[in-house]
Amino acid sequence: MSLVHLCINILFLVMQVFTGVLGLYQVAVALFGIWHLRQPIRYDPQKRFAVVIAAHNEERVIGPLIDSIMAQEYPRAMFDVHVIADNCTDHTREVTEHHGAIAHPRFDEEQRGKGYAIEWMIDKLERWPAKYDAVVMFDADNLVAQDFLRIMNDKLCEGHQVIQGYLDVKNPFDTWISVSMAISYWFSNRMWQNARQNLRLSSSLGGTGLCVDMGLLHDIGWEATGLTEDLEFGVRCVERGIIPIWAHDAKVYDEKPMTLLASMRQRLRWMQGHFHCAHHHMIPLIKAGIVERNFVKFDAGVYLFQPVRFLILFLTSLMMVLQVSKPHDTIMSHIVGFLPTDFWVVVNVLLYLQMPLALFLERVNWRAYFGLILLPFFLWTWGPLVFQAYFTKTNREWAHTVHKRSIRLDELRSR
Repeated sequence: MSLVHLCINILFLVMQVFTGVLGLYQVAVALFGIWHLRQPIRYDPQKRFAVVIAAHNEERVIGPLIDSIMAQEYPRAMFDVHVIADNCTDHTREVTEHHGAIAHPRFDEEQRGKGYAIEWMIDKLERWPAKYDAVVMFDADNLVAQDFLRIMNDKLCEGHQVIQGYLDVKNPFDTWISVSMAISYWFSNRMWQNARQNLRLSSSLGGTGLCVDMGLLHDIGWEATGLTEDLEFGVRCVERGIIPIWAHDAKVYDEKPMTLLASMRQRLRWMQGHFHCAHHHMIPLIKAGIVERNFVKFDAGVYLFQPVRFLILFLTSLMMVLQVSKPHDTIMSHIVGFLPTDFWVVVNVLLYLQMPLALFLERVNWRAYFGLILLPFFLWTWGPLVFQAYFTKTNREWAHTVHKRSIRLDELRSR
């Protein structure tokens, strides 16, 4: 065997072991996501909330979001809505005030982006006349279920300090891209987030629908100003022994891109931020998890190790293709399969079957099942995105996602 063939086989062996372990790990963890029982509300309203919305030129979508928050089944005197009009050049401030929220204009050309805006707002809230027990964060294009604050009040009264709400989609059936992203989120919510909650592991923070205890923010600060500020803050919490939990019944509806190009831009930013965060926190978390025998920290480190959960699907399917079809008279014809082809077939089948299972368990609209046909093509776009993000991970420039559709909460109920 030549040196080139030996190197290729060693590389392929490492890829097989790495991908096989991650695939089996996800299959095993997902089993714990099957079970979910809705918990009844146990506590009367006790916590006062500062609802914070970071908005940049969001005049078209900010109104319905504020209306959905004002319609909460929670005493109106126990929450205030603060909108950060961040470097806005449109009528975001005027629309905000028209819908009854408090607008905070912010102009800073150097520290641009959601993370900086939130840090600025939290600092203002520390000096605000009203005193709050917790901060709840939403994106400007969101809609919020009416019982969201009631559920967050319950979780805070139980003693939790960081709570992530359920990330649903308000425009799942616009295009094949939006339905693919919706399926990805429904899968994550059930087979990833809910599974980890049942295992008492850390929830992955999603940047919106997030509730944080004000005392915790006072103690450790926000300090999350990268492209994935939610991931940064969540990792800092886990490092300090604070476990973010998942609230499966507290729903937030988010708008998803409708074109492949817009989707790829958004996901590239996520991956760039993910790699940057992993560079600083992955090894310390895995090391601490092993030394302290703390599986929560170890699992959080593993999450940083695999850039995104859907990369597992890309890698396992790629591995199966490489092992099943080895072109003759090429370098690939000399690779040696460490794990049998049947292993990759079974792992791929189990991973992909989690998608329709998640749709069934989440009781989503029957139209979503047709989206499963094109989903593999969408999942394969993660591969090149991850590789591009790795080589551009030093990029810190925030790219704003433009939102143009104004959808109201009652429209979602009528679907």
